[in-house]
Amino acid sequence: MLKITPISALADNYIWLLQQGNEAVCIDPGDAAPVAGYLKAHGLVLRQIWITHHHADHTAGLPELIRQFPDCRVYANHDIPHTTHTVGEGSRWPLWQSQVEVWHTPGHTQTHLSYLLQAGGQAHLFCGDTLFSAGCGRVFNGTTAQLFASLQRINRLPENTLLYPAHEYTAANLRFAAHIEPHNPEIARSLAAAVHTPTLPVSLAHERQINPFLRTADFQVASRTAELSSQSLHGEEQVFTALRELKNHF
Repeated sequence: MLKITPISALADNYIWLLQQGNEAVCIDPGDAAPVAGYLKAHGLVLRQIWITHHHADHTAGLPELIRQFPDCRVYANHDIPHTTHTVGEGSRWPLWQSQVEVWHTPGHTQTHLSYLLQAGGQAHLFCGDTLFSAGCGRVFNGTTAQLFASLQRINRLPENTLLYPAHEYTAANLRFAAHIEPHNPEIARSLAAAVHTPTLPVSLAHERQINPFLRTADFQVASRTAELSSQSLHGEEQVFTALRELKNHF
């Protein structure tokens, strides 16, 4: 049976670890030590590593894990050192009794990837720094238009899809969401529950209720964003862009 475990690392990272039998896969190992410790404690062999993007808090553990598990395959974009299998939009491969598909989800970075795992009728999306619970990634060397398109694509997945962001930013994001939608009861409930409590993974259905970056078509979100940004906004992408700028300075 597939088991998915968050391994806490650095200040607020989650390194997601998939296991079945005595085999394991990890996503975005920003630190090798907690991964190696978990593998040893549970008698697991690391077979694959998936990388979403090049930032050090997602890749710094790669050299040590490869040293400990020299047969491990590394699936990543062409810009990641130690990659054994270069992947991009539409790449697929089998994993145990399941299927992995790569999505190019730029915005946070130009080459950001997400990994969609279909297992037992359930979709799992490992989305790195593209989407967070109640928020989304900052724009570094991508563009806001790219990030908007990436989130719109994610939002078209089935509502029971489970999302696995790489950071526990939920409480801070919900405070911003409450600033945008002060009368949204689901945001208020989620914020009360999120304090000092792990919140991930999260369903897409829940994100559609609380994440302003997925709610750009909502009249209340659009009007409040226009008010706070002192702009006349036309269309969801303009609302998204203004929201992202407001969040940058919140």
